[in-house]
Amino acid sequence: MNDTKTIHWDGGVQQEGLDILLGDGGMIVSPTKVGYIIMTSDGQGLERKFEAKQRNRNKPGVVLCGSMEQLKALARMTPEIEAYYQQHWDEDILMGCILPWRDDAAERFLVDEHERELARDRRGTSCFVIRFGTPGEQIAAELWKHGRLAFASSANPSGKGNRGRVEGIGERIASRADLIVEADDYVHSIQPNETEETRYEQGVMVSMVDADGNLVPEQHGERSITPCPVLIRRGVYLDRILQILAQHFNSWDYRHGQYY
Repeated sequence: MNDTKTIHWDGGVQQEGLDILLGDGGMIVSPTKVGYIIMTSDGQGLERKFEAKQRNRNKPGVVLCGSMEQLKALARMTPEIEAYYQQHWDEDILMGCILPWRDDAAERFLVDEHERELARDRRGTSCFVIRFGTPGEQIAAELWKHGRLAFASSANPSGKGNRGRVEGIGERIASRADLIVEADDYVHSIQPNETEETRYEQGVMVSMVDADGNLVPEQHGERSITPCPVLIRRGVYLDRILQILAQHFNSWDYRHGQYY
């Protein structure tokens, strides 16, 4: 690990990381509730992220939202989906949904070919994530004030976890990042009773679109509505998220790994 660019999270907005992401092509590593992520804020940074991760370019981009207002400004949602998100926000539960972009948001924020390709999948959708952890949420909220977005991927060699420890991000990512914000103690505090073998290393992801990227229809309390929400990745807070899903939608599906 390169100690010259590794700093411990100071408990507030990590100004060094924010400054890097407000520049051009910046890429940092930041702690979350489930481990470490790569954070970038523009097309050049996205290219660096994919190169560092050696990640499949057809997977959905991850957009980190520091507020419900930001989420509503970026993503297309039905009132039912918005209410579903709101409950997770209110309960401070990490969760992300696959959603299409609002046309005005895509026009404003996806301004170059790299962003248009790498922030979304081939259907034009992204995973919009909330409540992913205080260190990154603070940076995402500050970026939004400056008219910038935070894009993310897990900070570990593709297909391998970082075990919630900064040393687990791997030498390739560590060598390519401009800054590494370490907070192993914060990550551990989210799942304090779990071991490295039993802890979740990812958040739950729910697809709210059909095979073509169109929003699932509203259900209005009716039954057997298709297409419906599909939980495509299990993770931390899974039990509670399934309860909330059942509260908001009479029809939904569980297909872990379906997208991938």
